[in-house]
Amino acid sequence: MILNVLLMGPAANGGGGGSIVNLGFIVMMIIVFYFFMIRPQMKKAKEQKKFRDNLKKGDKIVTIGGLHGKVSEVQDTTIILETESGIKLKFEKSAVSMDQTTVLGQQQ
Repeated sequence: MILNVLLMGPAANGGGGGSIVNLGFIVMMIIVFYFFMIRPQMKKAKEQKKFRDNLKKGDKIVTIGGLHGKVSEVQDTTIILETESGIKLKFEKSAVSMDQTTVLGQQQ
């Protein structure tokens, strides 16, 4: 599409500024998408990865499925999560959503 705009050149009626305006509009849209959609998602993903890498025994977390519990053991790619009733479950680190204190702080 951009190549077509560039190759079209000036219009037959002498209005050659239209293609440059169209190109500028496309460039501005790409910039807006980057700053308002792509960049914040990349930042959030980086923070989420950092949180998962820094999990330690005793952290209270929430999984993506909504299960609340306390980390009882951390392995390379998995964690052992202990629920309130004492049941221990094994989860992938990628299934950890957030810190439980963040959720509790939002409810108050």
